[in-house]
Amino acid sequence: MTLREFFTEHPEAAAAFSGGADSALLVWAASRYAKRVRAYYVKTPFQPAFELADARRLAGEAGVGLTVIEFDVLAVPEAAANGPERCYFCKKALFSRILEAAREDGFSLVLDGTNASDDADDRPGMRAIGELSVRSPLRECGLTKEDVRVLSRKAGLFTWNKPAYACLATRVPQGTAITRETLETVEKAEDALTKLGFADFRVRVCGDTARLQVTKEQLPLVLGTRRAVLESLSGLFSAVTLDLEPRRPSR
Repeated sequence: MTLREFFTEHPEAAAAFSGGADSALLVWAASRYAKRVRAYYVKTPFQPAFELADARRLAGEAGVGLTVIEFDVLAVPEAAANGPERCYFCKKALFSRILEAAREDGFSLVLDGTNASDDADDRPGMRAIGELSVRSPLRECGLTKEDVRVLSRKAGLFTWNKPAYACLATRVPQGTAITRETLETVEKAEDALTKLGFADFRVRVCGDTARLQVTKEQLPLVLGTRRAVLESLSGLFSAVTLDLEPRRPSR
């Protein structure tokens, strides 16, 4: 099955839109092949501001209406507690909000951007969307992460080479309760390092200490900008460390 065929069979759908490469291709394909589609972005403390900016830009370029749903995911006790099932409870809450909004707009089908490369056994969130009967056209059509990149580039989508971005909650060690203050600190730190030229990296937190994870290609940049890195993060953390195990690129 192709995406064109999927949307021929399902001409009206609501699309969960994170601003990432996968859901961007989904929204673009829906804009071309579906008769009626709307994108839904859930704005929570777990998402950095640039994701919403990217979602708005892509939706605008695709000519798709975008609904932004404000939701305090930290009000979900199991998500804030940051246990092993955090992603499951987070996804269940977020997609429940999308389903409610979509029904109000007259949609009975909700889609997400899970692709065929995503391992269901390693993703509690996929169990949550399955329980809510959310469909994943990219996965159903057998489109892998690499396929998504290739098709997105052909379509001229600016997200074609955007690195995969796990939510801010993943920067906090499992079992450590997540607070709004911690998430804001991480976002500020990653924004500061992005301005220094870093890409596809993570700022992990442990107490008031930051641990930087960068790709092998960007290890020299850390050393070359060491003083600037420390100055950028000095007001946010008491200490900054570097993970000597290079981060695998998120592509």
